[in-house]
Amino acid sequence: MKEKESCSWPSSNPLMIEYHDKEWGVQLHDDNKLFEFMILDAFQAGLSWSTILNKRDNFRKAFDNFDPVKVSRYKEKKIEKLLNDAGIIRNKLKIHAAVINARKFLEVQKEFGTFDKYIWQFTGGKQKVNRFRTIKEIPAKSPESDAMSKDLIKRGFKFVGSTICYAFMQAAGMVNDHTVMCFRHKEVQGK
Repeated sequence: MKEKESCSWPSSNPLMIEYHDKEWGVQLHDDNKLFEFMILDAFQAGLSWSTILNKRDNFRKAFDNFDPVKVSRYKEKKIEKLLNDAGIIRNKLKIHAAVINARKFLEVQKEFGTFDKYIWQFTGGKQKVNRFRTIKEIPAKSPESDAMSKDLIKRGFKFVGSTICYAFMQAAGMVNDHTVMCFRHKEVQGK
């Protein structure tokens, strides 16, 4: 039996393979899941995605299962607890950004009805399907992520540069950056 061809970036890391095969590039419309990726992508800044995936369960516990209402209410005592939690990335700026972003996330939900409705406007409400042959062709950002970043910054979000926004768009399936030879390229379209 022929083995399925896949993107090369997961390498042989089982967590990365599972993430690639089941989540990356799948269109997300659930606000809590979108908030989770927003937080995780901000924490990834300057780090590898495998570092974040290895700590994902710890992040879920530490950040109240990524409940934006709960995270928005964090006070200094909780932030101090997070700064001492070896199970997550203990970066003071990123932890404070998570709390600020939770508050801004709720403001966007209030204004648009859902965060989903707001965030998907940057790709015209549908997945942008790219046709890259190799991972070297995949950009770090795009005009859409530039626009998203600019608007999020204007709204007061933190750690939302264009590169972070593009990683978020990939994770949330707003763009399909599976290489054309990857078995997931067709699978995630329209889902």
